[in-house]
Amino acid sequence: MSTSHYYELYRRSSIGMALTDSLDELIQSGHINPQLAMKVLVTFDKSITEALTSKVKSKAVFKGHLDTYRFCDDVWTFVVDSMNAKLETETITTERVKIVACNAKKPGEQ
Repeated sequence: MSTSHYYELYRRSSIGMALTDSLDELIQSGHINPQLAMKVLVTFDKSITEALTSKVKSKAVFKGHLDTYRFCDDVWTFVVDSMNAKLETETITTERVKIVACNAKKPGEQ
């Protein structure tokens, strides 16, 4: 199973952190080995990416003041101040948000 197609950024989400904490506990208690935990994380990376791609159809419009932006290794990072996000059913306002945008195409795709 190749990991080059999937980003690990969802591991820092609340569900990814809960999974990582649970795997750490299982390793510490001797119930699983670290290699199995890594296989679980790789499967999580693939599954969460595919689920978000196929299941989420909502769109949002963002407005705010762009504080900083970076582009490194095909990943854009934006920090936006005073952001308003209009979703289909609600509007969200926040003082500061960090948006990470990755290339959705797999290596070699056009």
